[in-house]
Amino acid sequence: MNAIATYQYETLQVSITNQILTVTLNRPHKKNAMSFQLINELIAVAGRIGKDKTIRAVILKGAEATFCAGIDLGDLNHPKNKAFAFWELVKPWQSAFQRVCLVWRELPVPVIAVLEGYCIGAGLQLALACDVRISHSDCQLSIMEAKWGLVPDMGLTQSAFGIVREDVLKELAMSARIIDANEGMAHGIISHCSDNPLEQAQALAAEFAERSPDAVLASKRIINAMYQQPKITLYKEKIWQLKMMLGHNRKLALRKAKQASTAFAKRQFN
Repeated sequence: MNAIATYQYETLQVSITNQILTVTLNRPHKKNAMSFQLINELIAVAGRIGKDKTIRAVILKGAEATFCAGIDLGDLNHPKNKAFAFWELVKPWQSAFQRVCLVWRELPVPVIAVLEGYCIGAGLQLALACDVRISHSDCQLSIMEAKWGLVPDMGLTQSAFGIVREDVLKELAMSARIIDANEGMAHGIISHCSDNPLEQAQALAAEFAERSPDAVLASKRIINAMYQQPKITLYKEKIWQLKMMLGHNRKLALRKAKQASTAFAKRQFN
């Protein structure tokens, strides 16, 4: 067995077959919402994958037919985690929230996301950072952050560039609307729709594995370079998220999610 699959993970399941590694987000009781522990374990396993030259492709999926229902708000808002979250936003390099998504773009092998159930907020930003997204037609997609008075700050400025049209991305980010996979495919968010997305992902991964691993790596690198955004955009994600978290409309957004009649205060920022 590959050494990566022998590590013990609390929030992941990792397996390998024919040099194709499958990483499963495994918090089904939370619809695989991203906790701080899940973020750390995803970054750790990606680091191990990057050092292993025997792996030919990665499949990223969620347990029990759900990809990821977003950030775990209970974890994010817990007092014990607030200092860590603010440090991640103020430090001058990539935050852990950005790293957990963008690390998959940087891997030297193709990464295929299998989307089922919910792919919302942090889940969609993670999926956009993968090379290919294969979805069940019933999967629900959303850039959900605006509903909670936040802004997408997990590398969206890098991962969505060249995939989603600017006007479409603005509309989805501003509205926090939920769309299905068929609409997502029409917008370029989804690569393929399938009644059995895992089976199609496995077939595609096997197809990649038939090619020279160096040619596959080179293809990923040069095409990523076509859509490389300046690093300052990642810094702007963090600055705006700090403003959102400290602003008065953030608390009102949380209240409005439970009580629709809640009114927002006037715009605070320019």
